[in-house]
Amino acid sequence: MAILLQAQGRSDLRNSSTRRIREEGNIPAIINGNNGSKPIFVNSIEFLKTIRESGRNGIIQLVVDNENHPVMLNELQRDPVKGDYLHADFKVINMKTKVDVEVRVNLVGEALGVKDGGVLQQSIHQVSITALPGNIPPAIDIDVTNLEVGQTVLVSDVHTGGKYELNHEQSEVIASIQPPKQEEEIDTGEEQEEGIPEAEEGRETSEG
Repeated sequence: MAILLQAQGRSDLRNSSTRRIREEGNIPAIINGNNGSKPIFVNSIEFLKTIRESGRNGIIQLVVDNENHPVMLNELQRDPVKGDYLHADFKVINMKTKVDVEVRVNLVGEALGVKDGGVLQQSIHQVSITALPGNIPPAIDIDVTNLEVGQTVLVSDVHTGGKYELNHEQSEVIASIQPPKQEEEIDTGEEQEEGIPEAEEGRETSEG
């Protein structure tokens, strides 16, 4: 079930107006649909609550001027220093039309290979999928409990349940168990010949 989020339209797009919106605890945003784009703003606290509950790819019922719009969060800009949210980009969706989204990959369980001293490496932390909006998972959990040293989890091993398609090569490695690292003795296999080096530090070798 989609979560409701109230929004208000804005017509003044000057920087001073945008700054005031942020100072009042709101986030400037835009809603993009088939009929064009509409500048809006949402309350920052309510927005964060909604995103926590729905997830990054969740469906939101955005209420603008008493009209409900099923949307997904398309882009979110954040201040790299302060961490404040600067702007949100919502996209109106059709529940019967598939969309492409990025979904987080979680490794679940303690692998047998790790218990044996191996090292678990995760090569892919998020994947691109194609799915109907209602079939988008909040995350893809992969159980690595039975994974042993030398074994891997490939994209082809992900069980989609027929609800979405993975936009990756089937042979791509998601996770693997590497053998335990062992200290190796440095041995070049070569023996240094005895004698005086051609050039010793601090001494000229050419005749003056």
